[in-house]
Amino acid sequence: MLKLVNISQQFGDKVLYEKLNLQINTGEHIGLIGQNGAGKSTLVKIITGEVLPDEGFIELPKNQSVGYLDQYVRVDEQLTIYEFLKQAFAKELAIEEEISELYENYSQTFDDLLLEKAGKLQTKLDQSEFYQMDVLIQEMAAGLGLDVLGLDTLLRNLSGGQRSKVILAKLLLEKPDILVLDEPTNHLDDKHVQWLTAFLQNFPGTFLVVSHDQEFVNEITTHIADIEFGTLTKYTGNLAKALKQKEADHENYMKRYEAQKKQIEKTENYIRKNKAGSRSKMAKSREKQLAKVERLTPPTNQIKPHFSFPYKEIVATFAVTTQGLTIGYERPLLNSIDLTVRYGEKVALKGFNGIGKSTLLKTLLGEIPALAGEFHYPANTKVSYFEQELVWESPLQTPLQYLGNIFPNASNKELRRQLSRCGLSDQLVQESLKLLSGGEQSKVKLAQLTLQTSNFLVLDEPTNHIDQKTKESLQEALGNYPGTVLVVSHEQEFYEPFVDRVIDIEKQDKD
Repeated sequence: MLKLVNISQQFGDKVLYEKLNLQINTGEHIGLIGQNGAGKSTLVKIITGEVLPDEGFIELPKNQSVGYLDQYVRVDEQLTIYEFLKQAFAKELAIEEEISELYENYSQTFDDLLLEKAGKLQTKLDQSEFYQMDVLIQEMAAGLGLDVLGLDTLLRNLSGGQRSKVILAKLLLEKPDILVLDEPTNHLDDKHVQWLTAFLQNFPGTFLVVSHDQEFVNEITTHIADIEFGTLTKYTGNLAKALKQKEADHENYMKRYEAQKKQIEKTENYIRKNKAGSRSKMAKSREKQLAKVERLTPPTNQIKPHFSFPYKEIVATFAVTTQGLTIGYERPLLNSIDLTVRYGEKVALKGFNGIGKSTLLKTLLGEIPALAGEFHYPANTKVSYFEQELVWESPLQTPLQYLGNIFPNASNKELRRQLSRCGLSDQLVQESLKLLSGGEQSKVKLAQLTLQTSNFLVLDEPTNHIDQKTKESLQEALGNYPGTVLVVSHEQEFYEPFVDRVIDIEKQDKD
């Protein structure tokens, strides 16, 4: 179906992979995994033709279509959701138009060949899903939660997350031969992740998916492609099976590595002792043999990030209270909200995507004016905010320059140390922000939070791009934080261990 042959790629001094190979066969459901910065998103862009590899090539059979979930693709903002989704049936709509033109011409020329051609095209249309178009659009909209927005809503009135869901819906309706999905669950809540899981489990075609949601990947895959240290290993089975096999392979490799290391040391000692003595001939022979040995690469340990959020104590009973708070833009998204969060409490906000979780956070932070009502913080509240969008004012800045502008009194050494603790190598801190992977950019944002004192942490989907090790470290840091935490996340397994309470915005709205 698709073959990657000897793909090599590097950006500046950063080598992503050398002579990487991957074969994707018909009907395979592949999960592409790897640590942040391993090159998953770049490989996706190479497959879709957005990036040309430095070396190597891609083999794709003729007439095979590749559909790519590009969450940042430009769309006609004057279209409604329904009009945009209808574009998934562009080929069928063109055939319908051609049939109409043929009948129009026939009415003037009475040429039977036109009728014959129209008949063949009509048969083609009958065999397609064209006449189920409206039903399929409605089903897809319901499955991904677009129906609650209203299919007559203009794209320009949608948030970034809502727009991403619409783009995903259109791609799924198109049913390409190969589906390429990069973090498809980022803007979905639990209910719609479950729907997408079921959809992909029953998807008859081939797909490649990149996602840091391990449960999701485990449920939908038949194979795993793992990028580590510039090489790719393909495993048969879902994520759980692949990780088990990877661990067994690693243990086997370590045994071979240690045995070889022991043998090399033994041979080197023999050469050193006998090079000048009566056994010098034997020593030289062994030295030649040793030079020909293909040495196994020493194991490299991935640095696990370590987060710690500086805390400034205050005396307060409540962290934030709202009275009759109405949020939205031109019109209210929810009924008025009366919310009380006690000081030191850790709270998760849940609710379907698009209901207004991010809008509520931005209202409480003063970034968006409230439509009505009010909210209050105690005196001396210091809020630190993690925003889910990876948008930078100066994307050509390095992480070091970015943090240096925010914290001018901090030394370069201190900033480097903090970035390193958050999982960014010395090489990465000197790369421009736009060249970093989504996970690496998220680590820069988290590093910013570790450099500013606070007593109230507000995090909007902090796990969207980060790998499992980083999630675990962040989870631990939030659990140890003495202040108040308000987190929006679609990953229940991430927030459940440390939160005291989960507030369902849907139920809050109904109350």
